[in-house]
Amino acid sequence: MSFLKRLFGGGSAEKSLPEPTMEFDGFLVRATPFQEGGQWQLCGVIAREVDGVTKEYRFVRADRFADRDTAIEMAFDKAKRIIAEQGVRMFG
Repeated sequence: MSFLKRLFGGGSAEKSLPEPTMEFDGFLVRATPFQEGGQWQLCGVIAREVDGVTKEYRFVRADRFADRDTAIEMAFDKAKRIIAEQGVRMFG
């Protein structure tokens, strides 16, 4: 199965796992790691309502981890950095 299918809901087995979420500075963050080559790839979604419309920013990084929990933790850390650096500009 291709990378894009997994990223955008291609029905892989790990897709049935719940997506952990957290709120940070008015943004909702979903950690969406996926398995690639036997490891978990860092991936997530940052969402926020802007002018009455829910906007999403998806990010995928090359970082891979041996376990899903570490990938989730690192996705949250990366999202916090993106939010701190860009704020709502990321949606523009």
